Amino acid sequence: MAEANPQKVFAPWEDPNQAPLIRFEGVTKKFGTFTAVDNLNLDIYRGEFFALLGPSGCGKTTLMRMLAGFEDPTMGNIWLDDVDVAPIPPNKRPVNMMFQSYALFPHLTVWDNIAFGLKRSDMPKEQIGDRVQAMLRLTRLEQFAKRKPHQISGGQRQRVALARSLAKAPKLLLLDEPLGALDKKLRQETQFELMDIQEKTGTTFVIVTHDQEEAMTVATRVAVMDHGKLVQVATPAGIYETPNSVYVADFIGEVNIIEGAAAPMGDGKVDIAFAEGVEPIHATIGEPVTAGQKVFFAIRPEKIHVGREPDPTRANRIRGKVHDIAYLGNISTYRVELETGQMISAQMTNARRLSRRDFTWEDEVWLSWTDTAGVVLTR
Repeated sequence: MAEANPQKVFAPWEDPNQAPLIRFEGVTKKFGTFTAVDNLNLDIYRGEFFALLGPSGCGKTTLMRMLAGFEDPTMGNIWLDDVDVAPIPPNKRPVNMMFQSYALFPHLTVWDNIAFGLKRSDMPKEQIGDRVQAMLRLTRLEQFAKRKPHQISGGQRQRVALARSLAKAPKLLLLDEPLGALDKKLRQETQFELMDIQEKTGTTFVIVTHDQEEAMTVATRVAVMDHGKLVQVATPAGIYETPNSVYVADFIGEVNIIEGAAAPMGDGKVDIAFAEGVEPIHATIGEPVTAGQKVFFAIRPEKIHVGREPDPTRANRIRGKVHDIAYLGNISTYRVELETGQMISAQMTNARRLSRRDFTWEDEVWLSWTDTAGVVLTR
């Protein structure tokens, strides 16, 4: 009996034979003396759902506006499907952009909003109706085709804007904070809808967001930006589990960061002395460090076990007292004060009812974790 084919993993960035759809080469953008994007190099591949993530002012929106043609690079080149887009005006690029405000025409129906760009394109008139219907089906809006934007919900308006953006089958769709106007629950639902539509159409999506959870949910890869530079580009799992710096570890999700001095132990192991009279942290390391070198140990709260007694199966065991408890429904976060005065956050799933919680305020507890649970960072 033949073996079932393993599921194909989408990772064109790992295939040297794959050419990127988008290539930024040494791109710099200055506004007067302010550098918004600083000598940036980046490849984005066909079929990706790529996220540009960072705080306000990090350069992510400027990068997207240059791709759309609304800004010109001060230096460097931007290639789209092996074509230098610098001389091509925005309306001639095979790119569409969807804004946070949706920018729908209030006096037009949903059908006419979607058809608007097609009527001004070179598409034969007899094909426009079929294309609009296909977009209505894709975004599950058939029953709302005759309504005006004010007669539908925010999530439905978002889907109209998406349908209109995809109607002309662009090679690239740019999404600028597209879900920012939605409430949290609707935003989470719409994230999965976006992923489904992107997969069905095969269109390359590039999304700009400052919402870490959104980027981690929808993206094939995430580029974390800071002060116009790329700090790290990796899959969501890579960004979360193996950040390359304290900045990335701290920016994505919750994390404990402990500063200490390294003592290499051989075989990829390192001890980190972080307080006098306390057993060092035992960890594994990917890059070599020298004795006494300042390092940062980053560990996510969910990697830490909280118990009445130290867990003998885990390499690291340290005592503390419960200082705060945050109940979040599915999980509880415990802020534990170590004997050194440092605060460590640990998370536990609430498998039991709250009335049977194991720990409460001021309880003495032991925090335990394995030597591979955290990441040792040198910057």
